[in-house]
Amino acid sequence: MGEGPGRLIVSLYGLFTVAAGSRSIYQLIAQYDRAPLAYLLSAVAAVVYAFILVTLVRGGESARRIGIACCALELAGVLVVGTLTIVTPSLFHDQTVWSYYGADYLFIPLVLPITGILWLRRAGAATTAA
Repeated sequence: MGEGPGRLIVSLYGLFTVAAGSRSIYQLIAQYDRAPLAYLLSAVAAVVYAFILVTLVRGGESARRIGIACCALELAGVLVVGTLTIVTPSLFHDQTVWSYYGADYLFIPLVLPITGILWLRRAGAATTAA
């Protein structure tokens, strides 16, 4: 993962792990009563980002499979939460990382899992071809 696009993907997952994690920790401690569902979902997003980051850095076949599953879970989360924030915004009294498909984050939360899946699949194909 030490080359061009792989390095960028790892960097973005690292950034999102720290950003979502620190934001959710603060919100869960200081503002839990305000929007517990939104803040818990941001914490879940941070954990998913961390798992994907570890699988990208670690490499290997089992890590690759776990990474693809985590990226699929992340994509599902973005799609479900994004849709719910549009259809029933009253469920969320504050934004999550995945609200409105990650619009507050330049839609990176929507694009990142797709990119991660493609990159991990490419890495797996290169490993089996070698």
